[in-house]
Amino acid sequence: MAYRLLWADDEIELLNAHIIFLQAKGYEVTKVTNGLDAIDACRTTTFDLVLLDENMPGLSGLETLIRIKEIMPATPVVMVTKSEEEDIMEQAIGSKIADYLIKPVNPHQILLALKKNIHHKEIVAEKTNSAYQQNFGKLGMQISDSLTIEDWIDVYRKIIFWEFELEHADSGMHEMLKTQKEEANTMFARFIKKNYLQWITGERTNRPMMSHDLFRERIFPLIDKGEKVFLIMIDNFRYDQWRVLANEISTDFIIEEELYTSILPTATQYARNAIFAGLMPAQIKSMFPQFWVDEEEDEGKNLNEKSLIETQIARYRRRDTFSYNKVITSQAADKYIDTIRNLHGNDLNVFVINFIDMLSHARTESMMVRELASNEAAYRSITHSWIRHSAITRLFRYLAESNYTVVITTDHGSVQVNNPVKVVGDKNTNTNLRYKLGKSLGYNPKEVFEIREPAKAMLPSPNISTSYIFATGADFFAYPNNYNHYVQYYKDTFQHGGISLEEMLVPLITLRPKGK
Repeated sequence: MAYRLLWADDEIELLNAHIIFLQAKGYEVTKVTNGLDAIDACRTTTFDLVLLDENMPGLSGLETLIRIKEIMPATPVVMVTKSEEEDIMEQAIGSKIADYLIKPVNPHQILLALKKNIHHKEIVAEKTNSAYQQNFGKLGMQISDSLTIEDWIDVYRKIIFWEFELEHADSGMHEMLKTQKEEANTMFARFIKKNYLQWITGERTNRPMMSHDLFRERIFPLIDKGEKVFLIMIDNFRYDQWRVLANEISTDFIIEEELYTSILPTATQYARNAIFAGLMPAQIKSMFPQFWVDEEEDEGKNLNEKSLIETQIARYRRRDTFSYNKVITSQAADKYIDTIRNLHGNDLNVFVINFIDMLSHARTESMMVRELASNEAAYRSITHSWIRHSAITRLFRYLAESNYTVVITTDHGSVQVNNPVKVVGDKNTNTNLRYKLGKSLGYNPKEVFEIREPAKAMLPSPNISTSYIFATGADFFAYPNNYNHYVQYYKDTFQHGGISLEEMLVPLITLRPKGK
């Protein structure tokens, strides 16, 4: 493919050697000597890049630039100038030039500008593919050798790093990474099966930080140091989605990033209530039965979050003042932000955002949303669009100018499921696709993580014979009745409740405004 260049310069004949050099490299070069001819050329021909002299008689380079951008807004324009005056550069940059070169230019400078602005994606993709291939074996060995939760956090971070790097690479690399991610989730599930019950019954020194530890280990110590804490709880917020948000706010905040381990089930009813209560689910039901709602009950499962925070503060004999707010719509978020200054006297402000969880459910139920978020990259892209165009941008702008220490976290993540696993349950069995609890479950024990004695996992037991089972990797539970319809409807949806890197290893971020 020959790339087309337009070069506008009133001394174009003096640049013939440069043009011959570019033609030898395979470029087609159209030459003009003034701005009006450059504009006419852009009306009749599509160019891949424009080289534009800043100082031409008649229409100036800057005026020509504006007119060309009206015709071809996406075409990169490289300004070539003798002047290094700051105001000219600012005007050119403000008019969205792709690059600028200072005369006299040599052919290799021009070639470098072309590589940067025309071939950038090709070069980056080629180098990224090569780098991933070189690291493929190392990552595979690390997956096999991971023995601790810290090892798995490192593996997961590397997988997400390569997902971002390979987002625009060829499909072959994507498939290799997808296979490695599946292998990692298989090995991670074995790790969880081996260690989870020991973590729950053991001392904190022998297990990772988990949902019920967050307030005691991360929130209360900040308040004790005299910091005003603003806790943002984004429901169903995965680590890759945090990386998208990080790119948006990194210029305004100093970021401390860590991942913690969600309890099982990785579902809001269990994990978020554990965070706010500082207790495991069975402990909540035992100590505060008025705040726990069993699966089979129709009542909302997260209506008592403010009360659970109050119990945790009281249990540690603290006197912290706090506010609690949960929003579902952008309008509600805007209204909250309008009154946020009234909350500054509190030691702690808790703000729960449900958008991503709503997106996950909408993707399951709506064919249009499923098309918009057809894969991991598209799912992240919708998250990115929400971050940029919703009230959350305004919230972080305010927090960047405030004296708050901001903590961002979530209760669990989600995983894209594609492999149905048959399970049989009675009419009282819960509807979640990634975990089931009941007294007469039928399943293949080799395909799930089963907990026959819920008390050992500090989980409520509605009946004396209740068991819990959890799906792993990309599995989801399907009933034999109407099996094909069930599988077709839920395959490739994002679900939570089970065991995967995406669901269990979730972000815990501390932000401090750079101006603080």
